[in-house]
Amino acid sequence: MARIAGAVRPRLARAAATAKPQVARVSRAVGPRLAALVRPPRPRSVRTWQYIAGATTVGLALASGVVTAAGPWDASGQRTAERDWAAGQERAGGADHGRTSGTASRAPRPAPSAGSVLAGLGGGTNTVHTKNAPPAGKPFADVLAPLLDDPALGGVHTAAVVDVTSGKRLYGSGAGTALTPASTTKIATAVAALSALGADHRFSTRAALVPGTKELVLVGGGDPTLTARKKADDWASLRALADDTAAALKKRGVRKVTLSYDTTLYAGSAIHPIGVNDNLAPVSALMADEGRTDDSTSGPVARVSDPAADAARKFAGFLGDAGIRTTPPGPSKAGHGSTTLATVSSPPLSALVERMLTNSDNDIAEALARQTALASGAKADFAGGGGAIAARLKKLGLPMSGARFHDGSGLNRDDRLTADLLTALLVKAGSADHPELRPVLTGLPVAGFTGTLTARYTDGAAGIVRAKTGTLTGVNTLAGTVVDQDGRLLAFAFLASDTTSPLDAQAALDRTATALAGCGCG
Repeated sequence: MARIAGAVRPRLARAAATAKPQVARVSRAVGPRLAALVRPPRPRSVRTWQYIAGATTVGLALASGVVTAAGPWDASGQRTAERDWAAGQERAGGADHGRTSGTASRAPRPAPSAGSVLAGLGGGTNTVHTKNAPPAGKPFADVLAPLLDDPALGGVHTAAVVDVTSGKRLYGSGAGTALTPASTTKIATAVAALSALGADHRFSTRAALVPGTKELVLVGGGDPTLTARKKADDWASLRALADDTAAALKKRGVRKVTLSYDTTLYAGSAIHPIGVNDNLAPVSALMADEGRTDDSTSGPVARVSDPAADAARKFAGFLGDAGIRTTPPGPSKAGHGSTTLATVSSPPLSALVERMLTNSDNDIAEALARQTALASGAKADFAGGGGAIAARLKKLGLPMSGARFHDGSGLNRDDRLTADLLTALLVKAGSADHPELRPVLTGLPVAGFTGTLTARYTDGAAGIVRAKTGTLTGVNTLAGTVVDQDGRLLAFAFLASDTTSPLDAQAALDRTATALAGCGCG
C-alpha cells in the first residue's frame, strides 16, 4: 500500500493543489446530503486516482452529516461499513461484494484508504478533469440537451435530473414518457422488495424428514444465491446444509434416505418470455450457483435446464460424502408435518440487492420479484411479480403513470418506465424516512471500477458516477447518482430507444453523466 501511495502521490498532489479551496466550501454547503454513499472504489489504473481523491473527499465531507441525520442504519439493514467509512477509519477502500462483486478479476488490490491518501495530499475535490466541463452557472438544459441530441441515442430519448435532498427536478426532457427501461428495471425491483420484505430479511433452504418414512426433502426457499462451491464466503452453503443434515440423520440412526426436492414455493412457467437464454436460468425456488455450467459468478453463461434437479443431485453427492446414501432425487412436496433437520439462510436482503444491482444479476431480480409477490399475497410467477412490484411502488407514492412491469429483471421488452419514476425511486432510496432502501444506492455500480461500469468512464467521471446500466437490442439506459461541482447529490435517468450501436450509445450516455459531474449548473 505504501508503495502505491508513494507512486501516485505526486499526481494527486498536483490535482489537489488547485482544489483545496473548494473542499471547505463543499464541506460547508452539503450538510446532511447523501453523497456519503459515494464510497471510494477499487482503482483500475493510475490515471483514475484523481477521481478517487475527489469522490473520497466529497464523501467524507458529506458523511458526517448523513450518519447523524439518517439514524440507526444497522437496525434496518444498512451495513456498518458505511458508518465506519464515514468516520474515516484506516482501511482499504472500495465496494466489495466478495466473490460476486463483478469487479474485473485482473484489477489491482484496493486503493489505500481515504485517510492515508488524503493525509499525504492535504485534501482533494470532486473536480472532473475533462476538456469540456461546462462553465459554472450554465443552465442544465444548455449542458444536457446537446449531449442528449447525439445521433447515437436514436430517435427517442428521455431524461430527468433531480436534486436528491430537495426532490426538486432540475431538468426534464420527455421525463413522463414511458420507454423500455431494460435493466434499470432492477432499481424498481430492489425498492419494491426492500419495501415488502425489509432489508434484514433472509431466504432459507432446508432439509426436512417426512414422519414415518425415510423420505428426505430438500425444500427450496427461493434463495438465488445458494452455492454448492467449496468457498461459500457469506452465502448460504449447500455443502454445509448436507453436513448438518447428515449429522441429524445419524443421530436418528438413519443411514439411507429417499431423496426428494420441493420447488412449490414458486408458480407458473420457469422460462422467461424471452425463452432459454444465457442471461437467466429457469426461475426456480431451488437452485445452486444460479444453475451456471462453469465457475462464473456473474454475466451470461449457459445454464442447466433444471436448476432444482441439479441442486438436488449435488446435495445427494454431499450427503454421500458425509456417509448418507440416497436414491436418485425426484420432485415432491414437504408436508406440514415434516420435521426440519437443518437450514441454511442467505445473507440479508440488503446484500442480495447490492449484488443484483452491481452485477445486473437477472436471477436475483426474478427471485426478488417472486418474493415480493409472495409477501403481497400474489401468485409467485412472472405476472404476479410484476403486479406486486407496481403495487408496492404505488403504495410508496411514486409516479406510476405509464409504468408496466412484466418481470423483475428488465429482460422483457414490454416493460415500461419513465425517467420521472427512475429518479423518484433513487430519491426515495436516499430519503431519511426510508433507511431500509439505502442498499439501492450503495449497490449501484461505481463508474470505472465495479460491476457493469468496470470498463466505462476510464476517461470520464470514474469514481464519481454511480449508476445502473440497461442494454437490450436498440435500447440503452442509465440511471443513478452523481455529486456535482456544488456538492449536490443528483439523481438522473437517461433512456434511449431505437439505438443502432450499443457502444456508441453507452459512450453518449456516459458523456452526459460526466457532464453532470463537472457541472455547477444553475
